[in-house]
Amino acid sequence: MNRLRGVNFGGWLSQLDAIEEKDPASFGGPDIHMHTFIEETDFRRVYSFGFNHVRLPVDWEHFFAEDGSPKENRLHRLDDAFSFALANHLTLMLDLHKCPGHTFHDVNNAQQQIFSDESYVLRTLRIWSVLAERYGGFPNAIFEALNEPVAPDAVTWNRLKDRLCLAIRQQAPDTPIVTGSNMWHWPSTFAQLTPVPDDNVIYCFHFYEPLLFTHQQAPWLPEVEFRRAYAYPADYGPGVTRMYDLVQSRGRWDRSRMEDELAPVLRFRDAHHVTAICNEFGTWAGAPREDQLRWTADFLDVLKRNDIGWSYWNYKNLDFGIISMNERLHESLPRYNNPQSMDTELLALLRNG
Repeated sequence: MNRLRGVNFGGWLSQLDAIEEKDPASFGGPDIHMHTFIEETDFRRVYSFGFNHVRLPVDWEHFFAEDGSPKENRLHRLDDAFSFALANHLTLMLDLHKCPGHTFHDVNNAQQQIFSDESYVLRTLRIWSVLAERYGGFPNAIFEALNEPVAPDAVTWNRLKDRLCLAIRQQAPDTPIVTGSNMWHWPSTFAQLTPVPDDNVIYCFHFYEPLLFTHQQAPWLPEVEFRRAYAYPADYGPGVTRMYDLVQSRGRWDRSRMEDELAPVLRFRDAHHVTAICNEFGTWAGAPREDQLRWTADFLDVLKRNDIGWSYWNYKNLDFGIISMNERLHESLPRYNNPQSMDTELLALLRNG
């Protein structure tokens, strides 16, 4: 497989609450949004950018009932996504962004139910059985088992990820599967990741460090440290202590530090002879402009020199978009002041990455 280079279609079939919150007047409900936010022209545009895949985050509750049975009136949106991607020469990575009993933004520091209640596991396995059987026949399909797991320990996550991958494999014997490490797919937690007993698995990580820079001023982060401006490269001192007493952004961050942070991923990749990909990275739109571009250029360079594929977060809106439409926080930014509402400087960096 060629090195994957593409974008996330976050906010289309996932995180609809965030889309509505930013522009409630224009949000006509889930079905209207799913019909209009992303269309086949967007897949065509991604291919014209020179990219070869789309990562498609999907929140389970829009497509499945509480018991895990499918909502046929909604699954046709996924049918269209696979068909649009195939028609436009794009691989489509179906990412289960949220599943029963698990969400990546565990703001209450509470244990995710999927790790303590087997009934949530069984519902999630059923969901994957339906999705894998329905889309495993598409030659452009890749299945991502679960986005950003937050398990109480690595052993618990390693056991669950093996079960999820097996459920996918039973229905889709030839489709590549993506999974990653515990704690939001941090590179550092690859040291505790175990390989899946399957030869057709890609291992993913996400990268937003230093978080104090990439998420500065982001309104959804409660810690006071995020309420000020930060430059890049820079020394971020003690960093910030967040959920689960985990410390992020400590010390000096530059391109060399990025390279160092990927060492656990590279060791895992080389030891097990597997492929690695960075499925999310980016900077919040409110970061200082030149530093934002410098951070992006540095990280893309690190990925390219280490032959690691990537999916940029995000194609459209959600505060990280190449395109930003009807986002009040960012509508005055000069980069979006053009007929396409498109950040052409950022896009140029990605196209060369």
